[in-house]
Amino acid sequence: MSRVAVLLLTLLLAPAPASAQELVLSVAISMKEAVEELGKGFASGRPGVVLRFNFGSSGELQKQIEAGAPVDLFISAAQRQMDELEKTGLIVPSSRRVFARNVLTVIKPTDSRGDVNKPADLLDARVKRVVIGNPKTVPVGQYSEESLRALGLWERIQPKLVFSENVRQALDYVVRGEVDAGFVYTTDAVTRATNVREAFRPAEDTYRPVVYPAAVMATSKQRSLAQSYIDLLLSREGQAVLARLGFQPPPLGAR
Repeated sequence: MSRVAVLLLTLLLAPAPASAQELVLSVAISMKEAVEELGKGFASGRPGVVLRFNFGSSGELQKQIEAGAPVDLFISAAQRQMDELEKTGLIVPSSRRVFARNVLTVIKPTDSRGDVNKPADLLDARVKRVVIGNPKTVPVGQYSEESLRALGLWERIQPKLVFSENVRQALDYVVRGEVDAGFVYTTDAVTRATNVREAFRPAEDTYRPVVYPAAVMATSKQRSLAQSYIDLLLSREGQAVLARLGFQPPPLGAR
């Protein structure tokens, strides 16, 4: 059983107060700090409401939803997973909203002596291992693959690649010095600023915009409550918290 599946099982088995109104949110792990911070105010202003957070890669969370996991609100780090859930009728289309944007960056351990300052440096013989999220299920890995392909490096870098289950695991590999470089989001790098440093940022025109859509699940029994959380993400308060944590506003007209 994957770590994400174990986390979901633990979340669902954890007891809630007898009179609680429970809202289950499956959230891309790169959005962890933001949704937790906003969640405190959301719950405190609604006596009896209990929030259950399930964090992981967007692809794994999508699989759980497709398998019937009782989720009320899904927050993805890419449009791809939300598009697939919408095609199968698993979200409420009218609730879907993009509320934030992020940027890809390549980091290295703080004490790294490697001279990694641009994409081509990843091919240097001194760079032995480079971590990216597994492109099959992890949006940061999908964006990383797009960028590396656009730069003509994807095939040549294959022997060095290490795949992670989500973006925070990729970050941890770099923090522990188990790899020489890793692809994460700029907001993730900030959470471990004393342990990693930015090597370079891939040009933003080499990968699709990193956007975060949220939507209410079609099977949710708490649709109104879930919609209220989406409204919070889009509100002035929500956008202020996201900005403080390094996220950018959503692109104009993005859905």
